[in-house]
Amino acid sequence: MSKNTTTLRAGRPSARVDKTKAATLASLADDAGSMKRVNFELSAEQHAKLKIHSAKVGKSIKELLTEYVVGLPD
Repeated sequence: MSKNTTTLRAGRPSARVDKTKAATLASLADDAGSMKRVNFELSAEQHAKLKIHSAKVGKSIKELLTEYVVGLPD
């Protein structure tokens, strides 16, 4: 009788990962380059106002905020 060879396996997938190819936090940070993520909270009213304005000018909120920051004095 031949063995049933299947690709399904039980156990922890992380135990089978090639450790030399596994991503580390440092390697993921290197991929981001000099980009940084900014998070902040707005009220629902402020968010709606920003979203409506961005739609009126035909830009994303990200584009609007990025342009604003670029325009700030050094």
